[in-house]
Amino acid sequence: MTTIRQQVLGEVADRILALRLRHPARVGIDGHSAAGKTTLADELAAALRAKTARPVLRVTIDHFKRHVDRRTRYPPGSPESYYFEMFDVDAIRDELLVPLGPGGSRRYRSQIMDFSGLTPIDSGVHVAPDDAILVADGGFLQKPVLSRHWDLRIYLHIELAEVLRRGTIRDQAWMDSAEAAAVRYSTYYIPGEELYLAEIRPAERADIVIDNHDFDAPRIMRGLPNQGH
Repeated sequence: MTTIRQQVLGEVADRILALRLRHPARVGIDGHSAAGKTTLADELAAALRAKTARPVLRVTIDHFKRHVDRRTRYPPGSPESYYFEMFDVDAIRDELLVPLGPGGSRRYRSQIMDFSGLTPIDSGVHVAPDDAILVADGGFLQKPVLSRHWDLRIYLHIELAEVLRRGTIRDQAWMDSAEAAAVRYSTYYIPGEELYLAEIRPAERADIVIDNHDFDAPRIMRGLPNQGH
């Protein structure tokens, strides 16, 4: 029996496959920390592979962080540092999105940095065919320097209280305690993401908005009909 989650994933996969492009389809899954972006991206990639023989590329934007030594404009640990300095948006654009876009070389990198932002990683250069599908997940994907380079923008919605609850449960494993994780979310992640919400209003700009509060029963809040390209 098909679950609600599988049904939603299938509908999103069909929307992606309906895109008519002359270059790889670049799909970005955006949203709060702990919204379930990586899990949904993995599952969406699997759903796409089950429906098509086209190559599906999976990239996590957490592998495009700026080295911590280059985050110098704002105080370390501040919401501003997180929002403005965490990710190397120029590298995301130039090493990943532009090469896969119109007139691009199709030569792209899948990662440049480890999750900690301390150790550079050379993924090597990959070559994508024109009919490939990129499924990427990460935060702040609709910043102006990136937004126009996505062919489909998906935003996962959960309430801030749920961000705090999920994030505390998830991150206490690598932090000193649940209390330390809660403080980190309350003073760093959530305020930084509120800067993004205020400046960009990503849920309003996304092509598809999914309410992911109930993991087993996500709900498509908005999905514009495909207009073709």
